[in-house]
Formats: sequence, C-alpha cells, structure tokens
Amino acid sequence: MGDIVHNVSTWILPVLFAITLHEAAHGYVAHMLGDDTAKRMGRLSLNPVRHIDPFGTVLLPLLLFAMRSPFLFGYAKPVPVNAMRLSNPRRGMMWVALAGPGINLTLALLSGALLHVAVLLPAAAQDWAILNLIHSIQINLLLALFNMLPIPPLDGGRVAVGLLPLSLARPLARIEPYGMFILIGLIFVFPMLGSLFGQNWNIFVWFILPPMEFLYSLIMTHVVGVPA
Repeated sequence: MGDIVHNVSTWILPVLFAITLHEAAHGYVAHMLGDDTAKRMGRLSLNPVRHIDPFGTVLLPLLLFAMRSPFLFGYAKPVPVNAMRLSNPRRGMMWVALAGPGINLTLALLSGALLHVAVLLPAAAQDWAILNLIHSIQINLLLALFNMLPIPPLDGGRVAVGLLPLSLARPLARIEPYGMFILIGLIFVFPMLGSLFGQNWNIFVWFILPPMEFLYSLIMTHVVGVPA
C-alpha cells in the first residue's frame, strides 16, 4: 500500500502542473491577441482548482494508473476562447492552440534542468523529487505530442486549420463537433478491434511513443547530462 501511495504521489503534481499550465497558456495568449473571455471568466489563473475537470483531471489519470496503463492521460476544462474577438481569428486561433503544447515542452525542459537541483536534496527527499521531475518530463511530452495530432478540437487540429488553404481548412474545421468521438474511437475502440485480429492498432504506439522517446532521450542527454 505504501508503494502505491508513493507512486501516485509522484504523478499528482506533474499531472496538475502540466494540465493547468496548458490551459492557462491558451487563455494568456488569447488575451494577448485581443480576446478577454478567459480573463472575464477567471480562467487566467495558475490556480489548478479553476481548471480541474473532476473526470479528466482526477478520475481518468487514476483509472489509467489503476489499470496499469502504459501511459497516463488527462485533460482540464477547456479555456473559453472567442475567435471573433482575436485580431486575426484564423491565425490567432493557431497561436492560441500552439501555446498549450508550447508550455508543455517548456515544462519538460525545465523539469530536466531541475534534476540538477534535485540530486542536491537530502536523501529522504531526493528520490521523491527526482521521480516527480522525471514524470513531469514524460507527462508534458505526452500532452504536447498528443495535442498536436491534427484532429480538431485538439491543438494540432486548430493549428492545421490555421495553416492549410481555406479549401482544406474549412472541411477540417467542420469535424470539430465530432472530434471527441473520433478520439475516443482511436484511443479505445480502434486498439480493441485490432486485438481481435491480433494486430496492434494503438495510435500511441504508432504516433506518440516514437517521438516521445526521441525527445525524452534528447532532454536526458543534453539537458540532464545522462549518457545515452
């Protein structure tokens, strides 16, 4: 029981910081570009309570942890953004979308740098702090890469809408109301169907884990200084 509590405790802060700052970053960039919707609704805050979704931020990661899932995943309440209030709605939404993965990559790099400090802590705190920072690198890389999949309402979908010609951007934008169902299918239903045919149809294994392992290796080698 003690080991389980210890393991869970080394994931709580990394998940909260990663998800909270991801959403807050969207709001801050939107505000900088002319939309004060998030500010008026009290979402320009680093207080996790303002961003926590009871299921997505708490129950889903705990459920995946209990199921011994090879990855942890979660989400917060989306920060409200009114694209029509942005100085350039199409390009503005692209920069607002990029802010979330951007802050996650920044947190991953910062966590790697802080490992140099963690090893100087007293022995009693050192192991716990190091695990928190390693998990922070992992969860932030996972969130950044997953959110950049080009499927609205993920950030990558909105970036694609901002970059593609209008003839392609408009049809892609129109799938946003169905995007969550598509994601549920890709994350849960697709792998289950694949297993029935003896195939690995896990999108995380295909599209997320390879670049995640590459970036993790870069951070550990060039930021932390651990030999590859």
